[in-house]
Amino acid sequence: MSKNGLILLTPTSVDHTGTSASISANGSVEFSACSELRLNGVFSADYDNYMVVARHLATFDGQGWRFRLSSGGADNSTASSYTRQTLSASSTSISAGRASSDFAVFSGADDTQRAGTVGYFYGPFLAQPTAFRSVWVTGYANAYLGDYAVTHNQSTAYDGFNLYTFTGTVSGRVAVYGMRK
Repeated sequence: MSKNGLILLTPTSVDHTGTSASISANGSVEFSACSELRLNGVFSADYDNYMVVARHLATFDGQGWRFRLSSGGADNSTASSYTRQTLSASSTSISAGRASSDFAVFSGADDTQRAGTVGYFYGPFLAQPTAFRSVWVTGYANAYLGDYAVTHNQSTAYDGFNLYTFTGTVSGRVAVYGMRK
């Protein structure tokens, strides 16, 4: 095993709805025009915490790129089980919000400029509630910054997650890293 702090992980499989999605030789996933992208088998007993890095371009603006935790290819969509606290900044405007629903928001998305997201999953494979945090940057008129924190109140072990859109599609690349214990 590598002595580095982060280990690039290869999904056991990828499910998608859209044009294409493929696992590269190094383990990252390249996808094109997908409305749904599920990475299976990325969470395991080998790591407690994970970092996800994505670059993406959407065909929609302002809807948010959503996710649900999954196990064995099935999403957990329990009503009001994902609670998100949001903080967003655009130009000199700052806004905040809080909501609970059957999904979480992975990042914002923009139909004119690429976005970059770094997300952290805390304990998704452990049979306990999972926490998630993402920081993302995208370009509207100026740089736009989002910082989202999510808790999922189900004490379930998950092996993957499903990224999906409310409308439109997303293209880009995503990679999952395990954090050494």
